[in-house]
Amino acid sequence: MELRQLRYFVRIVELGSMGRAAADLDMVQSALSQQISRLEGELSTRLLQRTSKGAVPTEAGLAFFREAQLALRHADQAARAAQQARLTGSVSVGLSPTTASVLGVPLMRAMHERYPDVRLHMVGSLSGHLSNMLNARQLDLAVLFDTQPARRWSVLPLLEERLFLIRSAQRGVRKPALRRKVALAQLADEPLILPTGPHGLRSRLDAAFAQARVVPRMAMEIDSLALLMDAVDMGLGSTIQPWAAVGRYADAAERFVLAEIADGPAFRPAALCSLSDDELSPAALAARVVLGDCVRELVQSGRWIGATLA
Repeated sequence: MELRQLRYFVRIVELGSMGRAAADLDMVQSALSQQISRLEGELSTRLLQRTSKGAVPTEAGLAFFREAQLALRHADQAARAAQQARLTGSVSVGLSPTTASVLGVPLMRAMHERYPDVRLHMVGSLSGHLSNMLNARQLDLAVLFDTQPARRWSVLPLLEERLFLIRSAQRGVRKPALRRKVALAQLADEPLILPTGPHGLRSRLDAAFAQARVVPRMAMEIDSLALLMDAVDMGLGSTIQPWAAVGRYADAAERFVLAEIADGPAFRPAALCSLSDDELSPAALAARVVLGDCVRELVQSGRWIGATLA
């Protein structure tokens, strides 16, 4: 027996006609009649008497009608109670600047739509800083690139991002044309603008250059993504970053040229890290699910360029 069958039966009795009930329910009359026949079959009794004037309940149907009305009222009350008891609380989420440029707005929008009563606290910082904040329990969740300190964390691999050499395409910057892919050995004379050593990406790149036996030519070290990309845009040097570094630029295709790094650890893994499940509030547990859903949707739709799901 299904709740919709109760609704169909009650409406027929209230309107006194199978045809009028079908029209009111926006159904084909034959489909409505079939549902009532199934209901009568499950109950092994006749509920409605079809007459030339319409449909009237039998004695069993009248008794069933009263109880069905009560059951429907209880079902409606249960739905209202669930809707009124919406999830509340707060959750703090940490994202690196590159990740925030792609994931930040979709995550905020999805949380607002699904859990409007949950207060979302967003923190943008370098991965190493976010790791320290998570260890200090100043964050509930964070997307991190280095999960080595994750002794007490819950770690869910999210994605891998390809790395690109990014140059300015403007301001009279004259460089040899880039191919679609470039090897690290070709970058020995490339003036690079990178974050400093403690940053997860920099340590990964240093290891890759060492493996390729290349000493990178450092033009600048900048720990602010916005300033770093401003410097690249001005032609002061190139950088190696995931595509997300240019994701916030509407005119990225005209402003920058990108070439995929073809060798070495030419990708950056990202994981969703959180406090252990027993330390997370219901709001934080819900936000963790929403964040994972957002990442999958962005990657599968092709809006997170260069990223593949883990």
